[in-house]
This record gives sequence, C-alpha cells and structure tokens, in this order.
Amino acid sequence: MYKEFYELHENPFSVTSDPSFFFASLNHNEAFSYLQYGIRERKGIVLVTGEIGTGKTTLCRTLLNNLDNKTKTAFILYPNFSELQLLQMVIKDFGIEAKTRNKADIIEALNKFLLEETSHGHNVALIIDEAQNLKPSQLEQIRLLSNLETEKEKLLQIILVGQPELCEKLKTTSLRQINQRIAVRYHIKPLGREELKKYISHRLTVAGAKGKINFTDKALAEIFIYSGGTPRLINIICDRALLAGFVKTTFTIDYELIKKCIKETG
Repeated sequence: MYKEFYELHENPFSVTSDPSFFFASLNHNEAFSYLQYGIRERKGIVLVTGEIGTGKTTLCRTLLNNLDNKTKTAFILYPNFSELQLLQMVIKDFGIEAKTRNKADIIEALNKFLLEETSHGHNVALIIDEAQNLKPSQLEQIRLLSNLETEKEKLLQIILVGQPELCEKLKTTSLRQINQRIAVRYHIKPLGREELKKYISHRLTVAGAKGKINFTDKALAEIFIYSGGTPRLINIICDRALLAGFVKTTFTIDYELIKKCIKETG
C-alpha cells in the first residue's frame, strides 16, 4: 500500500529470505566467511547457529548465489523427513539418479557423483537449514555421509544451519561422533545499535528509497529496545511503521509512531 507513496519499487521490510537484501553486519560477514572457508578448504561438517529471525536462511541463499560454478550444491529446507526421505531429497537436489530408491543404491549413486565431481576439480556442498529439526537418526545418517572421502580430502561438505538448541542436541552422548567431526562453528548474534541504523538504511536503499524517509534517533532507539537487534523483528515493526507513516502522509518515522506500532503489534 505504501510503496507508491514512498516511491519504492519493492517492500523494503519483507520477512522473506531475499538475498538481494543481505546486510553484511560484522557477524553475518564473519559467518559468510566461515561458510566459504569450510567449503573451499573441504572441512567436512560446518555448523552455523543463530536465534530465530537472525537471518540464517538469507545467509544460506546469499552463499548459494556467491559460490562459483565449480561448486555443486544442494539446499534442504525444513528437513522433516525420515532418514531415507532425507537421502532421496539430497540426491534429487543434486540431480542424481539412483538405480532404486533404497538406501544402498542412493549412497552408491551419491558416492559415484562425488568422485566424478572431484575428478573434474569440483567441490560439492550440502546445506541443511532448520537443522535443529533433524532427528538423532538423521544426524547419524549425515555423519555417515561425511565419511565419503578420499585419502586426502572430504568429498562432501555439509553445512548445518539451525537454532541454538541444535548445539544442545549435538552434545548428547549418542551424537558425540558427529559433534566431534564439526570442523567449523559459528554463532550469529543480533545486530548492535549502530548496525540497526545501517541495516534499516540499507534495506530502504535496496528498495529504491532516495533518502526521503527519515527514522529519528529516538525511533531507532525504540526499535532496538523492541527487537533486541533481531532482523526479523526489525522488519516487522519497520513495515508497520511505514504503513502508519503512509496513513499520516509523513516521511518522518518518529518515536511516537514507533511506540504506537509496537503497541498495535503486541
């Protein structure tokens, strides 16, 4: 409703995981570098965690868009499947055909694919988002996939991305083997106060704003208190604030407007 009024070509505060809006905060930039390092150096299993709404899925999609064409990828979102279904999803995303749909044939087809890609100087990465939903049996299956290797290097790089409870799950005795194999770990923290201001400005600029929309310092401070620096909460309140600004026909988003929006969103 407000895009035309503010002369925007798209919604700047959508909660979808759009990589074109990726904001390279200190934490997100480091996480991105860790992921690239883990894949490039063939480290096997990489773990990235963060609270709900901290931009993990956007980070994954940004990574996928920035890997070179020598890196083959599969991206599994919401892995709420059985162990066999998970394997079937993995080979489907890689474009692999197995003789049958049983586990032995799937593993054989995957191993053949990995060896062929490695022989051509390619790398292969499997990214699993919302990995905190993986059952212990699925995590054990992932550990077995990490065993696919040559004498010198890992054939499959596995990126596990999830909420902090994934770390607690991995500490259980039954999963100690996969926990010990995680070579790279990173935890994404919320944005700081100064980063929040830059984040809002960045999203407005990407959406086509020309500097006319002004969030006052008191408004920004209140957004930080409300959101704790969590990007998704920032998006929700800023989207509501622009709608309220449109209703009031104002380009200035002030403290009173933000306070009213926070009250309305509960």
